[in-house]
Formats: sequence, structure tokens, C-alpha cells
Amino acid sequence: MSRAMASRGVFLTSEWLHLAMLTYTVDPAILMPYLPPQLELDFWHGKTYLTVVGFLFRRARLFGIRIPFHQAFPEVNLRFYAVRRDERGERRGVIFLREIAPRRLVGVVARKIYNESYLTLPMRHSIDISANAGKRSTFQYGWRFQQRWNRLRVETLGSPWPARAGLLDEFIVDHYWAYTRHPTGGCTEYRVDHPPWPIRRAVCAELDCNVRQLYGDRLGEALEGEPESAFVAEGSAVAAHRGIKIDAIPGGRQAVDVDKSAVSGALGYKTIDVEAPLKVIALSRCQCDR
Repeated sequence: MSRAMASRGVFLTSEWLHLAMLTYTVDPAILMPYLPPQLELDFWHGKTYLTVVGFLFRRARLFGIRIPFHQAFPEVNLRFYAVRRDERGERRGVIFLREIAPRRLVGVVARKIYNESYLTLPMRHSIDISANAGKRSTFQYGWRFQQRWNRLRVETLGSPWPARAGLLDEFIVDHYWAYTRHPTGGCTEYRVDHPPWPIRRAVCAELDCNVRQLYGDRLGEALEGEPESAFVAEGSAVAAHRGIKIDAIPGGRQAVDVDKSAVSGALGYKTIDVEAPLKVIALSRCQCDR
């Protein structure tokens, strides 16, 4: 981790690698109830988007301290895009609607510090990167939900390249802030530092998931269509900074207190046990190999 990323104000450092990203158009009205105060939806060419992201979380450190048993595990999240404008300018960020991880401590810390919505579920992943540019690479993330395995799978062809300026892919990866509702009103804003991520274009993508039960009917309906974009971002080392509370009334800003003892307390565990049929979505009618 660079010296800059270990600077004052950094709460968490880690590596986010092999980010498989499927992006869907969504009616802006569906997102409005999830939008924290002081924010606006971030449109791209008149559209708003949801992205399902699966990635490998590695080498996590809280306040510079290595976290035992949390050095390599997968995570899957659902997010949309927002922008905050004030006298300091424009900050484009993401809002996480639901995050899934196999480690309970991750959810405890995220709920305590950032008020994020985490589920702790059994997970697995497989990553097969071909050294031959003419052969496919495969990135797959799975989670056990409703007593069966769900998965996000992307196959790519060729080497990674920088996201092209002005395209949807650049819009998706070009967000360096995150926002969550604050329990006492307003929202929390925090910065996530990382270099620009090269991406691998998808030739096949699949979301095999009970989206309505996991995300609700309205969000789930948006995820039942075909993705408008699918790729894998290479990822990098990242640094998440301490949050700033943005009051619901313009003009108010204050640092969010981070209780370091919160990560060593009793750990909660949330389970789901419901039944519903699975929905399989494929990109451009491409059938991923089972």
C-alpha cells in the first residue's frame, strides 16, 4: 500500500480485484426512495443505471491493522449512481443497495460505520485468466441464497484496456465517492481512492439469481432484462476514508465518529430461508458454459 493511501483519515485499506460488473437501465422513479438527502441521481445520456458487482476483497486493514481471517474473500453488491453538488464542486459517487459477503465482521463494520445494508451468506468464487489473448478468461462469483447457489459469471476475451472516454463503461468505473443514509438524518459521504481501472470486455455474461427476493420486486424487475454493459475491471489497491456526515439542511458538515472497538464486539448474523424460482439473464443471448 502506498504512503499516500496510508495518510491521515484513511479508515480501511484493501485490494479490490477482478470486478465483474453487469449494468442495467432502471427507471429513475425506482431509485428515488433510496436517494439520500443532498444528492441527485447521476444520469448518463438521459438514463439511470443499476450495477451488480462481484469482486475479490483482499488484504484488508482497519486503521492500518491487518484483519485476521479477512485476507481474501469474494463480495457481491448492487449499486446505483448519484452526484452531490455544492460550493466545492461536483462529486460523483455510488450508493450501495445491498452487499453480500461471507465474513460477518465485514457486515458489522459496514453497518456500524457507514450504515450499509449487508447480508452474510456462504460464498465461493473461481477466476481463470487465460495467458492466451485468443482464449476466454472466466470470472465467477457465487452465493448461497434460498438454499441454492446463485451466481454472477462473466467471460472475457483479450487483454485489459483503459475504459474509453465518453462511453458507458467509463461512467461506471469513474466514481470515487460513496454515500449512505445516516441514521440520524442526512447522509454520510466517504471517498474511495484508487487509480483508474483497465477493463476486459465481456463476450458472455450471466446473472443466475432470484433477483426479486434478494432485491425486491421493483429493483428485481430491472435486473430481469439484459444488461446494457458487461465487463471485468482489473481492480487495484484502494483506500476508504473516514466518513463525513452531510446534514439534511444545506450548510452542515461534520466528521463521523469511528468507534474502533466496534469491530471487536459481538457479531450479528442474518440468514434468509425462502423459496422462489431462479431467473437467468444472459448477455446478447450468449450461453456461458456451465
